[in-house]
Amino acid sequence: MTDFPFRVVGFDLDGTLLDTAHDIGHALNHALALAGRPLVPLNETRRFIGGGSAQMLHNALMASGGLGGIDFPALQERLLGFYAENIARHTALFPGGEAMMDALAARGVHLAIATNKREDLARRLFDELGLTARFATIIGGNTLGPGRAKPAPDMLHEMVARCGGGAAAFVGDTTFDVGAARAAKLPVVAVRFGFCDLPPDELGADAVIDHFDDLVPALETLAQ
Repeated sequence: MTDFPFRVVGFDLDGTLLDTAHDIGHALNHALALAGRPLVPLNETRRFIGGGSAQMLHNALMASGGLGGIDFPALQERLLGFYAENIARHTALFPGGEAMMDALAARGVHLAIATNKREDLARRLFDELGLTARFATIIGGNTLGPGRAKPAPDMLHEMVARCGGGAAAFVGDTTFDVGAARAAKLPVVAVRFGFCDLPPDELGADAVIDHFDDLVPALETLAQ
């Protein structure tokens, strides 16, 4: 099938393609416990996710008393170490994710990942879930160096280049994703089921979907 309007479709990872909330929540609570701070109920973890581990930890510490007396870099490393060792205990594709990727692949689309998660952690997670081979490229928040993670457009430009160019779209769940897509001049779809840092319909995406069954039709509509 060669008439699909996009040659490349990129995805954010946390809260877009994968529901990582519980595994991230356990890692965040591990760090908060080390800092002597109250734990975050796992069903509330999503409000802190977005922008990478440093921003998540910063937000959680600020919500529980601030940064005073905290060795932030050391605490972040403890968080990441715990997460790396427990990265796929509860994480899974959001409903419809596998069928959606199959449908795009059948249309000749190159699938890509652009996430603010560290690249080594993203790859480890996809390896453990058996998904790595599905992606033409996996770009993490540290892949291109400081200051080049989302919402800067650099990761999305690199994503398209690594996939050989052509029409591209991006799928995400936060202002970081929409901001990066806008800066890169790519159409963007937001998912309502993610870790949205604003109400989904207020993220500024070109389309918003409720389920991955809706993604292929949404992308076809965007190209019209």
